[in-house]
Amino acid sequence: MTDICSWVDRRRFLQATGAAGLALAGAGSAFAQNARSETLLVVQELGPNSLDMQGVGSNQTVNGLAWNCYDRLMTYGTRTLPDGTPSYDREMLAPELAESWQIASDGMSCTFKLRRDATFHDGRPVTAGDVKWSFDRSVSVGGFPTFQMSAGSLEKRDQFVALDDHTFRVDFIRKDKLLMFNLAVVVPFVINSELARKHATDSDPWALAWLKQNEAGGGAYKVESWKPGSETILTRFDAWKSGPLPKIRRIVARDVPSPGTRRAMLERGDADLSTGFPPKDFDQMIREGKVKVTGVPIPNALWYLALDTAKPPFDNVTLRQAIAWAVPYEEIQAGAFFGRAKPMHGGPGPAEQPVWPQPFPYRTDIDKAKALMAQAGFSGGLDTTLSLDVGTATVGEPTAILIQESLARIGVRVTIDKIPGANWRTTLNKKELPLVLNRFSGWLDYPEYYFYWNLHGNNSIFNISSYKNPAMDRLIDRARFTEDKAEYVKAVTDFITLCMQEVPIVPLNQPIHDVATQKGVGGYQFWFHREPDFRQFTKS
Repeated sequence: MTDICSWVDRRRFLQATGAAGLALAGAGSAFAQNARSETLLVVQELGPNSLDMQGVGSNQTVNGLAWNCYDRLMTYGTRTLPDGTPSYDREMLAPELAESWQIASDGMSCTFKLRRDATFHDGRPVTAGDVKWSFDRSVSVGGFPTFQMSAGSLEKRDQFVALDDHTFRVDFIRKDKLLMFNLAVVVPFVINSELARKHATDSDPWALAWLKQNEAGGGAYKVESWKPGSETILTRFDAWKSGPLPKIRRIVARDVPSPGTRRAMLERGDADLSTGFPPKDFDQMIREGKVKVTGVPIPNALWYLALDTAKPPFDNVTLRQAIAWAVPYEEIQAGAFFGRAKPMHGGPGPAEQPVWPQPFPYRTDIDKAKALMAQAGFSGGLDTTLSLDVGTATVGEPTAILIQESLARIGVRVTIDKIPGANWRTTLNKKELPLVLNRFSGWLDYPEYYFYWNLHGNNSIFNISSYKNPAMDRLIDRARFTEDKAEYVKAVTDFITLCMQEVPIVPLNQPIHDVATQKGVGGYQFWFHREPDFRQFTKS
C-alpha cells in the first residue's frame, strides 16, 4: 500500500509540473531537459493563504510571494557567513527599483531616483505616484504592516512625496537609524496603483479584497496560477529591470502537509527544495547526505515562553522567576529540537554586551523554583493554560509537554491549549492567554527592534506578555534614537538586564532555519524573512 500511494503521489506531482514532469519521468528531448533545468520544484507544508502580505491574517509564505513578485525601493547587499552560506547583509543597502538615493544634508529626508525602464507585469511604467500610493497604503491599512512601518518612524502619508514620475522623497519625522533599513524589508513593496485603484471602493480604499486574490506587482516573478491549499506557480517576468534576470524561469510550489511525504519526494528527486521538517529529520538528512541541508541561526529570533504580566497570577514577578527556574531547557534542546537550535539558558547575567539574543541566567533548578513559588505566595501551586500554534506543533508540542511535566514538579498544573494556525494571530491580539509558547523573528537585526515589537508599552500584537514598564520604554526609545555609541550600548545592556530580572519572557533557544535542496541546486541565500529568494537560484 505504501508503494502504491507513493507512486500515485509522485504521478500527480509530475502531472502538476507540466514539462518539468516530463523530464522527471524520463523524457529525453532537449526541450524537456531545458524546461526541467529552468524549473524549480518546491514542496512546502503550507502555501500562501493570500496574495497580499499586507492583508489581515496573511501567513508566513505570503512574505515570500511578496518578495519575489513585487519590488521595493531598495534591497540588502550580500555577505558570506562563516560556514560559507550566502546571506543578506544587514548593514548594506543596494538598489532595486530605486537606482540611487541621497539623504539631505540636514539628515531629515531622502530622495530616490527611480529606474526609468521599470514596468509592472501588465507593461505599465512604474512611477513615483505608484510608490507614493503603496507607501500611503502601508501606513494606513493598520495591523502588522502599519506597525512595521512605524518601527522605522514611517508613520504618516504626508511623509511620502512624488516629486515627478521618477523622483520620490521620504521626509523624516525624526532621525531613526532603522528608517532606511526598514525600507528594504518586505512590507513597503510597490503596487501597480492604477490597477489596484480600479478595484478599490469607498469601504475598501486600498483594494484589500481584490489584492488578496490578485497580484499587481512588477517584481522578477509573476503569479501564473494560485490554488490555495494546493499549488502556486510563478513565472519569470522577462522584462524585469531591477536586477539580473533570474536563471530559473518557473517556480512550481506544491502544498504537501506531510513532512514524511515531502522528504520522500525530495530524496527521490521528485522535488528540488523543501523546508519545515522536524529537527529530527534534518539531523538525519545531514548525516545521510542524500540531499544538501543549509542551516542558519535566525538573527534576532527566539523560541520563548511568554507570561501574561498584566493579569494574575503572572503579574507577580517572583512567580515568573520561579517558572524560569523550572523550565527543562536541556530536555527541550535534545528532545524537541535535536540540537538544531542555539540554547539561550545558563548565561552569566546581567547583560554586558549589546547583543541579542543572548542566554538568560536561568537554568533548571527545581529547588530554587519551589522556594520562589513559596515566596510568591503559591506554595499550594496553581492551575494555568499553555497555548501554542498548531502550525508549530512539530517542535511546539513536544516542547509544551516537557514544560508541562517540569512545571508539575513545582505545583503548576498546566493544560495545553492547541490553537489553529488560522486563528493564532487573532487570538494573540486579544491578550488573554496566561502562558504562550511562541517564536518571534525580528526582520531588522537590532536588539531595540526586537524589544520594540515584543516588550514596549505601545503593546504591539507581538507583545503577548502585555508587558508595560515605563523604564523599559525609555531604554528602548533611547537605543532607537541616540547617536551616541556609549549611550546606545548602555541602553541596550540595561533593557536586556531588566528583561532578565522581570522575566516577561523566558527564552528557550535561538532557532536554526534549515533548508533542504537537491545537490544540483545552487544559489540559496539566507534572508531575514526566511523565505526563498527565487531570483538567486540556479540548477545544474
